[in-house]
Amino acid sequence: MDIRTGDARNDMLRLIRSRRKGFSLEQPFYNDPEFFRLDMEMIWYRDWLFVGHDCEIAKPGSFFTVQVGDYPVVVVRGRDGVIRALHNSCRHRGSRVCNTHKGTAARLVCPYHQWTYDLDGSLVFARQMADGFCKEDFGLKPVACESVAGYIFICLAEKPADFRPFRAMMEPYFAPHNLVDAKVAHETTIVEKGNWKLVWENNRECYHCAGNHPELCKTFPEAPTVTGVNGAESDPEMLEHWAKCEAAGLAARFRIDPDDQYRATRAPLLRDALSYTTSGKPAVRRQLSDAVGADRIGTLMLYHYPTTWNHVLIDHAITFRVIPLSATETAVTTKWLVHKDAVEGVDYDLAELIHVWTETNDEDRRIVEENAFGIKSPAYEPGPYSELHEGGVIQFLDWYAGFIEPRLAGGVEPTLRNVA
Repeated sequence: MDIRTGDARNDMLRLIRSRRKGFSLEQPFYNDPEFFRLDMEMIWYRDWLFVGHDCEIAKPGSFFTVQVGDYPVVVVRGRDGVIRALHNSCRHRGSRVCNTHKGTAARLVCPYHQWTYDLDGSLVFARQMADGFCKEDFGLKPVACESVAGYIFICLAEKPADFRPFRAMMEPYFAPHNLVDAKVAHETTIVEKGNWKLVWENNRECYHCAGNHPELCKTFPEAPTVTGVNGAESDPEMLEHWAKCEAAGLAARFRIDPDDQYRATRAPLLRDALSYTTSGKPAVRRQLSDAVGADRIGTLMLYHYPTTWNHVLIDHAITFRVIPLSATETAVTTKWLVHKDAVEGVDYDLAELIHVWTETNDEDRRIVEENAFGIKSPAYEPGPYSELHEGGVIQFLDWYAGFIEPRLAGGVEPTLRNVA
């Protein structure tokens, strides 16, 4: 069946509207460059995106950079302590101002012609310009930026969606863990040769875990009430766990926003495990926060489409960031956070800390790549998900379809922040 007409926008809209719920998507959603372009314009350039942590730029002048599609962005802490995001494009001739992954600088200096910007993005020096040149007109352009409970989000849209509902949901769960006073003990980025939606689909179910994740399955439960979105409220084990956490003063119950984009919950680990290690014992002697007791609080999970899923334990946190590179490549960045005063070799062994998720990430990479390879076949057609085990995948695709359909139907391109 020919499912393409040459008009990508109308093709995508038609396929979204005719898709069979509970089934995977048609082939172009996973490998077509024009469908990928629409994903970027309709979702990634419009929505709030997790990019990093407050603790990565703890001191004034510290910064990190991130590339979202065509947009290079620098996130920097000012002398006033405020975290800001700026378009990393010099107002002179467009060169990237900061061309390293992270660093510290008193001011941001473009390496091309040395135009110099203060940490708030204002232009302070442009040598040998003509009389009448006004520095105030050529500061780095701002990107909407919000920080909540140690997490930094940006939005490239001219008029970002209201961030307050997410803050109100997320903060009570995460604030007690004090990730503002953490540090990144280790960071990796792997490129998975698959579409970003395949990365998420794989993440949203544990139907595959027993056959693919032997290390993770020593501590992480495969129950669909934990990994999915349905049934947790009636699961006796989950209810008991939530009650225990709430008795300790911790927000715990499953919370999801009305548009299905983000959610948080606490879940128990297997066999009284305390952390994601092969033994189940803590990997770090120093707890993340004195406000969170060690009495088997399990894992705190956060999902925010389209960029992040997270696990926070008593001793460390693992955060994941998804960034699409092309229709068939996705960068997944994993960071292991520990208390800022924890000392490697004294309070934790790095190899033990990262072992389970290093193995799991590589296993997931292979899964996604095999999935993507098979979808390229002319014989591919959408297949049914398991309603019992893959409710989280069904929910993710329902969110995706519901999120992008009205934007496609609007007949206009997204209102993006002008960076020309």
